[in-house]
Amino acid sequence: MSTTVPELPEFRTIELSREGRLLRITLNRPDSFNAVNLELHDELPEALWFAQRDTGSDLIVITGAGKAFSAGGDISHIERNAADPRLFDHEARMAKRLVFTLLDIDKPVVCRMNGHAVGLGCTLALMCDIIFASEKAKIGDPHVGLGLVAGDGGAAIWAQRIGLARAKEFLFTGDLITADKAAEIGLINHCVPAEELDQAVDEFCQRLLNGAMGAIRSTKILTNLELKRIAHAVMDAGIAYESLSVRSADHLEGIAALKEKRKPNFGGS
Repeated sequence: MSTTVPELPEFRTIELSREGRLLRITLNRPDSFNAVNLELHDELPEALWFAQRDTGSDLIVITGAGKAFSAGGDISHIERNAADPRLFDHEARMAKRLVFTLLDIDKPVVCRMNGHAVGLGCTLALMCDIIFASEKAKIGDPHVGLGLVAGDGGAAIWAQRIGLARAKEFLFTGDLITADKAAEIGLINHCVPAEELDQAVDEFCQRLLNGAMGAIRSTKILTNLELKRIAHAVMDAGIAYESLSVRSADHLEGIAALKEKRKPNFGGS
């Protein structure tokens, strides 16, 4: 009995394509370094939901168009939420849906980190199963640099990759980490020269596609059980704390400092 392969949906900020049994999800706002605006924030869970149930693929690659994977939140989007924090309630629901949908996908998900992965872009990358990064890329979660709580997934995933002590250091400072350092400490899997990134990703994906996919999928389900337990334990609290910080004076100061290209002068509130 043949299975009909569904047509790929179309999005404004994301491009989907198939290469055999591989489904590629490309964040497609290259002029903004794939910064996450409201539209991309809403479309990401939709694209992942399709990928989860897509009968035409056995493996997923997530990457970014242009020079970046994702530069984090679009400043105009962040500013709009700060001006009307009620808008963040919708964003919070979508952030939870993004994380849990990604963790529910039983297909292997490979991140092709072609450039910087920052903020929500960092969380998206770290929630993937395997990460290959260009040596030119940096990764980090600088929520605190904007006076925000790292509540949209960072608190759930960082410690699982590099341990609690290191996770706290990087989440408390918001420092960006070079890809080679990230690979050294185990935050990502591989750092490769930019010109070798495609070959490294393609070879790894082909190895998985040639493998016992049923066994691979079930193994992923097992290894994600603890991640899902942790995500369910912390995401609601994380979103609530981040929602409070959206309403803070420090967040407004963080936005102003970013726009004025200066160091923020936080007051602790």
